Amino acid sequence: GFVISSDGYIVTNYHVIKDATSIKVAFVDGQTYDAKLVGGEKDNDVAVLKIDATGLTPAVIGDSDKLAVGETTVAVGNPLGTLSNTVTQGIVSALNRQVTVEDNDMTLIQTDTSISPGNSGGGLFNANGELIGVVNAKSSYSEAEGIGFAIPINTAMNIAQQLIENGAVARPVLGVSILDIQDSSTAQQYGVSALGVYVADVTKGSGAEAAGVQRGDRIIAIDDTAVSST
Repeated sequence: GFVISSDGYIVTNYHVIKDATSIKVAFVDGQTYDAKLVGGEKDNDVAVLKIDATGLTPAVIGDSDKLAVGETTVAVGNPLGTLSNTVTQGIVSALNRQVTVEDNDMTLIQTDTSISPGNSGGGLFNANGELIGVVNAKSSYSEAEGIGFAIPINTAMNIAQQLIENGAVARPVLGVSILDIQDSSTAQQYGVSALGVYVADVTKGSGAEAAGVQRGDRIIAIDDTAVSST
């Protein structure tokens, strides 16, 4: 994990602490603290901890949207769970890589920086020492080498801020279930004259209901893009 505020907020991976009954944070000088879980978000594999401390030096947060393939990267972590404060170096291998991690579909930074079990939750930094990612996975294929992944720091910090402020992550929901009518027999069955996407139901209290969407409405466009199927 890494410190994001002088008063003891720490970010790590959700999968690192998900089954924990107690959490302890250890610093390089040997100081240890009992930590409490502020909140965790499984889908994006981010968790926030809080320790009772002041005067800590937080990581310098970079901008993962400005990364380029080939940039130098440095990972700091605890490989194998025993080699604490290990530093490894590599490059950004790819951006916006679509990867499934722990059954979650994620958009991650790919790096050839050496990543081992125990690195999860540690920081991925650029050559300026700015935090640009949260290390969370490596390729599980024994034949593969130099394939590691990190959550972009812009994504991780957005989630961390929501966890600190609200204890949970807000997710937008349309509030409709839809029906895809793509042939004339189905259209006849439902008594409609045109093929396309129809609203089958509207969730009570949803944004769709507030906007006046009703059951049976046909969705013909999203913004200015015409749609004819789910």
